[in-house]
Amino acid sequence: MMSLSTAAILLYTSPVWIMIMSILFFHEKLDKRKLIALALAFAGCVLVSGISGGGMTPVGLLVGLGSGIGYGLYSILGTIALRRYSPYTVTTYTFIFAAIGSWFICRPADMFNKFSSSPDLGYLIMFCCLTALITAVIPFLAYTLGLERVEASKAGIIATIEPLVATLIGIVVFSEPLSFMSGSGILLILSAVVILSQTK
Repeated sequence: MMSLSTAAILLYTSPVWIMIMSILFFHEKLDKRKLIALALAFAGCVLVSGISGGGMTPVGLLVGLGSGIGYGLYSILGTIALRRYSPYTVTTYTFIFAAIGSWFICRPADMFNKFSSSPDLGYLIMFCCLTALITAVIPFLAYTLGLERVEASKAGIIATIEPLVATLIGIVVFSEPLSFMSGSGILLILSAVVILSQTK
C-alpha cells in the first residue's frame, strides 16, 4: 500500500492531530513557538524516516493517517483520564484493553503452536516479557506521567524524538551510516524540543 518510510511519516503526523484536538477540546493556546516547533519536528521526522519514491494507494493513505490520529488520541484521552485516575491506573487499563483488542486481530492458534513448539520456551517467554516491558510498558508509563505535567500538544511534539533515538541506536548498535538527511532531521527534532523547553 505504501513504502515503510511513507508509513512512518504518516504515523508522525500525530503531533498535528494532537495540536488540533487540544485546541478543540482543551482550548489550548496556539502560539508561534508551538507552530515553529511542530514544523521543525515534522520536517525532522520526514528527513529521519527517509523520503521514498514508492507509490501509495488511497487505502494506504487512509490507514497511515488513521495511525497518526489513533496515536495522537492517546494523548487526548490520556489527558482526560488523568483528571480522575493516576498515570499507573491509566497505563494499566490501556494495556488491558490493548491486549483484548490484539486478541481479535492476531491468530491465537498460531501463537500457541509457535510457543508450544519452541525448543526453549522459558527463554522465549522471558524475551517477550522483557520486550513488552522495555519497548511498551515503560515508555507509555513515562509518557502518561509526562502528560500530567505537560500540555498534550507539547508532549506530542517532544515524543517525535522516537525516530531520532531509533536512528542513533541503529548507528551505535548496528553500525548504520549516518546520512546527511538523517543528521539534518536529528538537528531539526532537537531544535523543536529546545524551543518548547524555553520559558516565555
